Amino acid sequence: MKITKVETFLVGLPHRNFLFVKVQTDEGIDGIGEAYSCGPDDATVAVIRDFESWLVGRDPRDVEALWHLMYAGSRFPGGAILNAAISGIEHALWDIAGKALGTPVYRLLGGKVRERIRVYQAPRGATSEALAEDAVALVERYGYTALKISPQPPGFEKLAWSALVREAVARMEAVRRAVGEDVDIGVDPHARIFEPARALEMAEALQPYRPLFFEEPLRPENVDALAYVRARSPIPIATGEMLYTKFQFRELLEKRAADVVQPDVCVAGGILECKKIAAMAEAHYVTVAPHNPMGPVATAVNVHLAASTPNFLVLEYTADDQPPRRDLRVEPLRVKDGYIDVLDRPGLGVELDEAAFEHYPPVRWHRPFPIQPDGSMGFY
Repeated sequence: MKITKVETFLVGLPHRNFLFVKVQTDEGIDGIGEAYSCGPDDATVAVIRDFESWLVGRDPRDVEALWHLMYAGSRFPGGAILNAAISGIEHALWDIAGKALGTPVYRLLGGKVRERIRVYQAPRGATSEALAEDAVALVERYGYTALKISPQPPGFEKLAWSALVREAVARMEAVRRAVGEDVDIGVDPHARIFEPARALEMAEALQPYRPLFFEEPLRPENVDALAYVRARSPIPIATGEMLYTKFQFRELLEKRAADVVQPDVCVAGGILECKKIAAMAEAHYVTVAPHNPMGPVATAVNVHLAASTPNFLVLEYTADDQPPRRDLRVEPLRVKDGYIDVLDRPGLGVELDEAAFEHYPPVRWHRPFPIQPDGSMGFY
């Protein structure tokens, strides 16, 4: 079996793009993947097209060899654009391997350690009341046993620090009261707190409401600063969406800077790289909660990753049963009682409706993300 072509599809939603990848073979077996939408998405498309010339004529089932060809062959590895391109292609290679053998990808990764995947969604709301109302609606509709909120309200940049902490507590308290004691609630300030001391003050203020984790209290550049916070925080620290490959996660784990790692399978290097990251985390008694704000292919990929990962905790999720996301898959994944069942279809088990793509042309978007009217902090 040989690779004959690598295609990209840039599909636009109101506030971001989905970048799907299709790898074709001479045996008529195609694989589908999804690269992270980093912002300059045309740049990622260009990298994938360049990689095509490296991959055509090679056996797609040699996933490890082709990963190293792209990663090490680039000579200067790293960065969101390059790693997003590698990740999307790598998903498609696994999809081909599974289809060729007539088996789900998770079987190739060691088999199932669970029958269903726990997922969470983020409620939205500019006020504490609106946030709590949306949280209740999500729990009632999908049966979620976990949610994640932004502690900052819209316009938080204009607030005094003491006022911001009070607002964060009010938002957390409102959601906790609304959904009860049996729903886990993660907290995600999107790396918008700069000083470690303030991150700790925020954690201490929110601790009475028992957050599941405190995600990205600091930016990822200074691992020592995050380790300082983690050693003193009363809430488990989660981070990792802005890190790539096992090499960056190595330092995070060695310095004990996180209780939960959150690699993104669309930018961290793909399925096998995230399996390696998860294994490293397991050896450090750290759990895995994959970052997953992207499209329906990304969710399918994460289901296979989570199904075969012993130290998996919970998966970020956006419901696929509403348009425009619903229009992109022939058959969307379904959430029941807060879980997605692990399917037994060959490969990744996802089929895209390419005819629908023409209705969603690419959009131009850029950082920095503004605070949205509903209180959400962009689309990380």
